[in-house]
Amino acid sequence: MKEIKGIGLLVVLAIVAFVLSQTLYVVNEKEQVIITQFGEPVGEAVITPGLKFKTPFLQKANYFDKRYLEWDGDPNQVPTKDKVFIFVDTFARWRITDPLKYFERLGSEREAQSRLDDILDGETRNAVASHNLIELIRSTNRTPDQPDDIADIVQDTLQIINIGREAIQEQIQAEATTRATDLGIEILDFRFKRINYAEEVRRTVYDRMISERNRIADKFRSEGQGEASRINGEKEKELQRIQSEAFREAETIRGKADAEAAAIYNAAYNKNASARELYSFIKSMEAYRNTIDKETSLIISTDSEFYKYLNSFR
Repeated sequence: MKEIKGIGLLVVLAIVAFVLSQTLYVVNEKEQVIITQFGEPVGEAVITPGLKFKTPFLQKANYFDKRYLEWDGDPNQVPTKDKVFIFVDTFARWRITDPLKYFERLGSEREAQSRLDDILDGETRNAVASHNLIELIRSTNRTPDQPDDIADIVQDTLQIINIGREAIQEQIQAEATTRATDLGIEILDFRFKRINYAEEVRRTVYDRMISERNRIADKFRSEGQGEASRINGEKEKELQRIQSEAFREAETIRGKADAEAAAIYNAAYNKNASARELYSFIKSMEAYRNTIDKETSLIISTDSEFYKYLNSFR
């Protein structure tokens, strides 16, 4: 008998627990709930966290995220207003602002992502097709951080934009938010993740960039060669000046030394007639040595001073 009572108590407890599980539900800080009865929403959305109650078996709690959610678009090839085909990759942040409307129109996050694909991709294509490429890749009319002569070579950096990338992103976000309001969704942020040329256009752009950089390199190379020539010219000029001054100073020193030597010779050999004769003889021998070699032929008169000592050797 006691065993039957114990089993009955367990059954009652199980039934109570099951009923409570169908009656109570928990809402945490990152969730919001729509209660449905036979598939139709009942009452307002439950957005405050805590332990909540619903009619067991008849009502169902449908949970939706309260946090910021991510939308990541697929890269699409889109033509710009100036007929340049580019790949555009985008992303956005969104949230559910009206859970009841969101449930009635979409029902799930997968369906919401699908509708956002249609809305955001469509607005992106419209915006890209309505603006030139330069407007999509630049946000400001910046001043080129380069010398004016190089800026003359790279002409495209001087183009003036009227709207810019940031403003176009804001336009896309505003248009998408307007269309998504009826879905109970708010677009919090929209950005171009990446903008790239189509392959055939990319090769042309790369070739142009290489050509521009080669022209800049040639300009720098030419200026460098001109500066090198100027420096070499100044070096040669300075070298010639130094050599000229050194030669002049050497000749001055040599002249002074010769004058001092002559004075010494004069003092040494001018003491008497024999000394003067010896000096004359030594100088004549030096003249012969410096003038005559084995291939030299001289035609001189017999009364020449140059012939005086040669005649004495006969």
